[in-house]
Amino acid sequence: MSKSTKYLLISLPTSIAPSRHKDDALEAVSTTVTADNGSVDSFPIPEFKIGTLDALVQQADELAKLESSCQGVVAKVGDALKNVLDGDEAQIENMKAVNDKPVDQYLRTFSWNKVKYRADKPLSELIDLLQKEAASIDNDIRSKYTQYNQVKNTLATLQRKQTGNLSTKSLASVVDPRVLVQASDYIETHLIAVPAQQVKEFLKTYETVAPMVVPRSASLVAEDSEFTLYAVTTFKKHSAEFVHKCRESKWIPRDFKYVEGGKEEERKEVERVGGDERKLWGETLRLGRTAWSEAVMVWIHVLVLRVFVETVLRYGLPLDFICTMIRTPTSKQADKAKRALDEKYSYLAGNAFGRDKKGRVKRDDPGEMHGEGAAAEYTPYVYYEFQFS
Repeated sequence: MSKSTKYLLISLPTSIAPSRHKDDALEAVSTTVTADNGSVDSFPIPEFKIGTLDALVQQADELAKLESSCQGVVAKVGDALKNVLDGDEAQIENMKAVNDKPVDQYLRTFSWNKVKYRADKPLSELIDLLQKEAASIDNDIRSKYTQYNQVKNTLATLQRKQTGNLSTKSLASVVDPRVLVQASDYIETHLIAVPAQQVKEFLKTYETVAPMVVPRSASLVAEDSEFTLYAVTTFKKHSAEFVHKCRESKWIPRDFKYVEGGKEEERKEVERVGGDERKLWGETLRLGRTAWSEAVMVWIHVLVLRVFVETVLRYGLPLDFICTMIRTPTSKQADKAKRALDEKYSYLAGNAFGRDKKGRVKRDDPGEMHGEGAAAEYTPYVYYEFQFS
């Protein structure tokens, strides 16, 4: 399945063929589209229970909204797979199977799932069932993907603390507890990460930035290519002011409290969260693969209902139509196939389509008939297009 592949799902009355035979009508469509622009396959649609005209009009609107929602769910699951697999296109494509089939094969061999969606049920029940399934898939993938991202972000934070510079990394493995004044009621030690280019200025001024800084108390704890970490002792009553002045000078106070065995605890925490992340990665990937398959199936079943309802509204009863799927390799070829169909079957639209002096199809302002928002989408036959990103 190429990302540029576009599928056109159309239905036409069998009257497009003089014999009114379905095979002849399908052949007429194949001849019109031509093999250069796309392949034409019959697309089977069951005969569903038809209610009142008012109900059909309402269901057409409901199905339009539901199809848009289903398309969004498919895209959302696809994005989740892409992120979980770090954009590896080959692996992503391997995940995107529908009912254990490549998408093309599923569509070419499509058969309405009569077990899950019995065709003898009212259309309203089928729409409700499909709506609930789409919502359930959406909720499941959102919940699992959010859970995975939370653990992934937690792990990234822990790893940054292990590998970052002295202004951000964990100090458990850096600070010798002997440089800290502990259990004193009056004085305490502050750890200050000083940018490398400011070390001289820091050593020159740290004693005077706030009252009651213990003279010559700055001791080197550690250094890297960006920062030098110093321990400075002050009286507690002026600690807050000292910390504030350090921040003003772009020196970074580090919160740190020595805990016996803290280094080992941090290592275990990284291992534990790393294990959780790997487990959730696998769970999200498996759910994503299943969810994509199920979401596509729901989407296509909704599209089938849209075609059926629109066909009844367009062509009336008794039902005598063909539904075809046209697979076009590129959007350009899809446009050519569409123009060829418009040219051949514009007469189905009555006065909505006319022809200019050169015989080319033109529209007689269909916006007045169907609303300006629908004008660009109006076709003289039932027509829907879709593709997978």
